[in-house]
Amino acid sequence: MNLFRLDASIRTEGSASRALADTAEQAWLAQHPGGVVTRRDLGVQPLPGDAWTALAGAVVNPSVPAPEEARELLDRLGAELLDADAFLFAVPMYNWNVPAQVKTWLDLILNHPRLGVHGDWPLRGKPAILTLSRGGGYGPGSPKEGWDHATPYLRRILADVFGLDLHIAEAELTHAFWDPNMESLRGLAEASMKTGHEQAAEHGLRVARLITA
Repeated sequence: MNLFRLDASIRTEGSASRALADTAEQAWLAQHPGGVVTRRDLGVQPLPGDAWTALAGAVVNPSVPAPEEARELLDRLGAELLDADAFLFAVPMYNWNVPAQVKTWLDLILNHPRLGVHGDWPLRGKPAILTLSRGGGYGPGSPKEGWDHATPYLRRILADVFGLDLHIAEAELTHAFWDPNMESLRGLAEASMKTGHEQAAEHGLRVARLITA
Protein backbone atom coordinates (compact mmCIF):
# COMPACT_ATOMS: atom_id res chain seq x y z
CA MET A 1 0.00 0.00 0.00
CA ASN A 2 1.23 3.46 -0.91
CA LEU A 3 0.21 6.61 0.94
CA PHE A 4 1.13 9.89 -0.76
CA ARG A 5 1.75 12.67 1.77
CA LEU A 6 2.03 16.33 0.85
CA ASP A 7 3.23 18.91 3.42
CA ALA A 8 3.11 22.64 2.82
CA SER A 9 3.96 24.43 6.08
CA ILE A 10 7.14 26.49 6.04
CA ARG A 11 7.57 25.44 9.68
CA THR A 12 9.18 22.08 10.30
CA GLU A 13 8.83 22.43 14.09
CA GLY A 14 5.62 23.51 15.76
CA SER A 15 3.49 23.15 12.65
CA ALA A 16 -0.12 22.29 13.45
CA SER A 17 -0.90 20.94 9.97
CA ARG A 18 2.14 18.65 10.11
CA ALA A 19 1.22 17.46 13.61
CA LEU A 20 -2.31 16.59 12.52
CA ALA A 21 -0.94 14.78 9.48
CA ASP A 22 1.48 12.83 11.70
CA THR A 23 -1.49 11.57 13.71
CA ALA A 24 -3.33 10.51 10.56
CA GLU A 25 -0.23 8.84 9.12
CA GLN A 26 0.41 6.89 12.33
CA ALA A 27 -3.17 5.61 12.31
CA TRP A 28 -2.81 4.58 8.67
CA LEU A 29 0.53 2.83 9.25
CA ALA A 30 -0.91 0.96 12.24
CA GLN A 31 -3.22 -0.78 9.75
CA HIS A 32 -0.53 -1.06 7.04
CA PRO A 33 2.76 -1.58 8.93
CA GLY A 34 4.51 -2.52 5.69
CA GLY A 35 3.04 0.39 3.79
CA VAL A 36 5.07 2.96 1.86
CA VAL A 37 4.71 6.70 2.49
CA THR A 38 5.73 8.78 -0.53
CA ARG A 39 6.51 12.31 0.64
CA ARG A 40 6.46 15.66 -1.12
CA ASP A 41 7.38 18.58 1.16
CA LEU A 42 6.53 21.87 -0.51
CA GLY A 43 7.36 23.85 2.61
CA VAL A 44 10.97 22.66 2.57
CA GLN A 45 11.36 22.27 -1.20
CA PRO A 46 8.92 24.52 -3.09
CA LEU A 47 8.50 23.91 -6.80
CA PRO A 48 9.89 26.35 -9.37
CA GLY A 49 7.21 28.82 -10.40
CA ASP A 50 8.53 29.14 -13.94
CA ALA A 51 7.74 25.47 -14.64
CA TRP A 52 4.02 26.21 -14.71
CA THR A 53 4.57 29.32 -16.84
CA ALA A 54 6.48 27.26 -19.39
CA LEU A 55 3.96 24.43 -19.49
CA ALA A 56 0.95 26.72 -19.69
CA GLY A 57 2.68 28.85 -22.30
CA ALA A 58 3.24 25.78 -24.48
CA VAL A 59 -0.51 25.11 -24.41
CA VAL A 60 -1.44 28.56 -25.70
CA ASN A 61 1.55 28.77 -28.02
CA PRO A 62 2.53 25.27 -29.24
CA SER A 63 5.33 26.72 -31.36
CA VAL A 64 7.28 27.35 -28.13
CA PRO A 65 7.49 23.96 -26.35
CA ALA A 66 8.13 23.77 -22.63
CA PRO A 67 11.67 22.88 -21.55
CA GLU A 68 12.42 19.23 -20.94
CA GLU A 69 12.98 19.93 -17.22
CA ALA A 70 9.44 21.26 -16.82
CA ARG A 71 7.93 18.27 -18.60
CA GLU A 72 10.00 15.84 -16.54
CA LEU A 73 8.91 17.58 -13.34
CA LEU A 74 5.25 17.30 -14.32
CA ASP A 75 5.74 13.59 -15.08
CA ARG A 76 7.26 13.02 -11.62
CA LEU A 77 4.51 14.93 -9.84
CA GLY A 78 1.85 13.03 -11.73
CA ALA A 79 3.46 9.65 -11.07
CA GLU A 80 3.47 10.35 -7.31
CA LEU A 81 -0.32 10.67 -7.39
CA LEU A 82 -1.04 7.95 -9.93
CA ASP A 83 1.01 5.40 -7.96
CA ALA A 84 -0.74 6.11 -4.64
CA ASP A 85 -3.57 4.15 -3.04
CA ALA A 86 -4.47 6.89 -0.54
CA PHE A 87 -3.57 10.52 0.07
CA LEU A 88 -2.71 12.82 2.96
CA PHE A 89 -2.53 16.58 2.38
CA ALA A 90 -1.26 18.80 5.24
CA VAL A 91 -2.00 22.43 4.47
CA PRO A 92 -1.94 25.55 6.66
CA MET A 93 -3.92 28.63 5.73
CA TYR A 94 -1.69 31.61 4.88
CA ASN A 95 -3.15 35.06 4.26
CA TRP A 96 -6.68 33.60 4.20
CA ASN A 97 -5.89 31.20 1.36
CA VAL A 98 -3.67 28.25 0.40
CA PRO A 99 0.10 28.78 0.55
CA ALA A 100 1.69 29.91 -2.70
CA GLN A 101 3.66 26.67 -2.93
CA VAL A 102 0.42 24.64 -2.85
CA LYS A 103 -1.12 26.77 -5.59
CA THR A 104 1.99 26.22 -7.72
CA TRP A 105 1.78 22.44 -7.18
CA LEU A 106 -1.91 22.37 -8.05
CA ASP A 107 -1.44 24.52 -11.14
CA LEU A 108 1.22 22.09 -12.34
CA ILE A 109 -0.87 19.00 -11.60
CA LEU A 110 -3.82 20.52 -13.47
CA ASN A 111 -1.58 20.63 -16.56
CA HIS A 112 -1.07 16.87 -16.39
CA PRO A 113 -2.77 15.10 -19.33
CA ARG A 114 -4.50 12.56 -17.10
CA LEU A 115 -4.94 14.43 -13.83
CA GLY A 116 -6.02 17.78 -15.25
CA VAL A 117 -9.55 18.96 -15.97
CA HIS A 118 -9.55 17.18 -19.34
CA GLY A 119 -8.13 13.93 -17.99
CA ASP A 120 -9.79 10.58 -17.35
CA TRP A 121 -10.29 10.94 -13.55
CA PRO A 122 -7.74 8.29 -12.50
CA LEU A 123 -8.03 9.31 -8.82
CA ARG A 124 -11.81 9.17 -8.67
CA GLY A 125 -13.06 7.50 -5.49
CA LYS A 126 -9.64 7.04 -3.88
CA PRO A 127 -9.58 8.00 -0.17
CA ALA A 128 -7.82 11.15 0.99
CA ILE A 129 -7.28 13.08 4.21
CA LEU A 130 -6.81 16.83 4.38
CA THR A 131 -5.36 18.24 7.60
CA LEU A 132 -5.93 21.97 7.82
CA SER A 133 -4.70 24.54 10.33
CA ARG A 134 -5.86 28.12 10.68
CA GLY A 135 -4.21 30.69 12.92
CA GLY A 136 -7.42 32.52 13.73
CA GLY A 137 -11.10 31.71 14.10
CA TYR A 138 -13.36 31.76 11.06
CA GLY A 139 -16.52 29.99 12.19
CA PRO A 140 -20.09 31.32 12.17
CA GLY A 141 -20.39 34.54 14.14
CA SER A 142 -16.64 35.16 14.33
CA PRO A 143 -15.29 38.59 13.28
CA LYS A 144 -13.68 37.03 10.19
CA GLU A 145 -16.43 34.62 9.20
CA GLY A 146 -16.11 34.03 5.48
CA TRP A 147 -12.42 34.97 5.29
CA ASP A 148 -11.30 31.34 5.00
CA HIS A 149 -10.78 30.90 1.26
CA ALA A 150 -8.44 27.91 1.66
CA THR A 151 -10.91 25.26 2.82
CA PRO A 152 -13.56 25.68 0.10
CA TYR A 153 -10.88 25.92 -2.59
CA LEU A 154 -9.17 22.71 -1.49
CA ARG A 155 -12.52 20.92 -1.26
CA ARG A 156 -13.32 22.02 -4.79
CA ILE A 157 -10.01 20.84 -6.25
CA LEU A 158 -9.41 17.66 -4.26
CA ALA A 159 -12.99 16.37 -4.10
CA ASP A 160 -14.71 17.86 -7.13
CA VAL A 161 -11.90 18.14 -9.69
CA PHE A 162 -9.79 15.11 -8.72
CA GLY A 163 -12.79 13.12 -7.45
CA LEU A 164 -11.10 12.03 -4.21
CA ASP A 165 -13.14 10.68 -1.30
CA LEU A 166 -12.07 13.50 1.00
CA HIS A 167 -12.01 13.48 4.82
CA ILE A 168 -11.00 16.65 6.68
CA ALA A 169 -9.34 17.15 10.08
CA GLU A 170 -8.86 20.77 11.11
CA ALA A 171 -7.69 23.00 13.94
CA GLU A 172 -8.31 26.72 14.44
CA LEU A 173 -6.86 29.50 16.58
CA THR A 174 -3.39 27.97 16.42
CA HIS A 175 -1.72 31.39 16.75
CA ALA A 176 -3.08 31.53 20.29
CA PHE A 177 -0.31 29.14 21.36
CA TRP A 178 2.35 31.81 20.74
CA ASP A 179 0.61 35.19 20.25
CA PRO A 180 0.18 37.03 23.59
CA ASN A 181 -2.67 39.03 22.09
CA MET A 182 -4.63 35.80 21.72
CA GLU A 183 -3.86 34.41 25.17
CA SER A 184 -7.55 34.51 26.18
CA LEU A 185 -8.32 32.12 23.31
CA ARG A 186 -5.83 29.40 24.26
CA GLY A 187 -8.47 27.23 25.88
CA LEU A 188 -10.49 27.26 22.67
CA ALA A 189 -7.32 26.61 20.68
CA GLU A 190 -6.48 23.58 22.80
CA ALA A 191 -9.99 22.21 22.38
CA SER A 192 -9.83 22.73 18.62
CA MET A 193 -6.45 21.03 18.41
CA LYS A 194 -7.67 18.08 20.46
CA THR A 195 -10.68 17.67 18.17
CA GLY A 196 -8.44 17.96 15.12
CA HIS A 197 -6.17 15.16 16.31
CA GLU A 198 -9.18 12.99 17.10
CA GLN A 199 -10.50 13.60 13.59
CA ALA A 200 -7.09 12.89 12.06
CA ALA A 201 -6.76 9.56 13.89
CA GLU A 202 -10.30 8.58 12.94
CA HIS A 203 -9.77 9.48 9.29
CA GLY A 204 -6.41 7.70 9.15
CA LEU A 205 -8.03 4.51 10.41
CA ARG A 206 -11.03 4.86 8.10
CA VAL A 207 -8.90 5.48 5.02
CA ALA A 208 -6.65 2.54 5.87
CA ARG A 209 -9.64 0.26 6.14
CA LEU A 210 -11.16 1.56 2.92
CA ILE A 211 -8.17 0.46 0.87
CA THR A 212 -8.04 -3.01 2.43
CA ALA A 213 -11.65 -3.76 1.60
